Amino acid sequence: MEMTAIDSGRFETMRHAMVASQLRTNSVSDPRVVAAMARVPREAFVPPEVRAISYRDTAVPLGRGRFQNVPIATGRLLTEAALQPDDRVLLIGAAGGYTAAVLAELVSQVVAVESDPALAAEARTALAGHANVTLVEGPLEAGHEAGAPYDVLVIDGAVEHVPEALVAQLAAGGRAVAGIADRGITRLTAGRKSGGGFGLLDFADIDCVSLPGFARPRTFTF
Repeated sequence: MEMTAIDSGRFETMRHAMVASQLRTNSVSDPRVVAAMARVPREAFVPPEVRAISYRDTAVPLGRGRFQNVPIATGRLLTEAALQPDDRVLLIGAAGGYTAAVLAELVSQVVAVESDPALAAEARTALAGHANVTLVEGPLEAGHEAGAPYDVLVIDGAVEHVPEALVAQLAAGGRAVAGIADRGITRLTAGRKSGGGFGLLDFADIDCVSLPGFARPRTFTF
């Protein structure tokens, strides 16, 4: 279903309301991130039947058990990543392509990984005008080693742990941001890879969507 000029105006109004009431009031303080999220149309990256709720402060269903992340969560993660114009970013959880489109306005190159074939196809179509985004279909937990090293790792959702395979694809001194799910609580975290190793520190308790493929290995017991 094509959007009319009236639809476009309505969505623009909702987009600016999202910026004013959700982002600016919740420590999304990087002006470049705020400006990019004020420009990129979230409604263009979700199925037509849920466009009307694309700017709510909730996860938006994309089908097949996947969701577009909550605006506050994405905004806080991108703010904490301290993105620079010359950064190369590995995005885990491309979903419908929205966060990749936001990142494309902020950094030099984005490699966006999506495991769901249908979502990957939809994201590839939605991102057709973004020459600095490469959409890779494959397991989220594997990342895209062929494009490494990356300056920044962005996991746009909640995972139980960050696999070593993803950490290995970060350059020395590279930054990482992710949602971490721990016993029913989701925390946003940030960290940096250094010669001494890699670690993440919590910076906010905010709900964000769960990503598949990151269950922590269970210890076998008798």
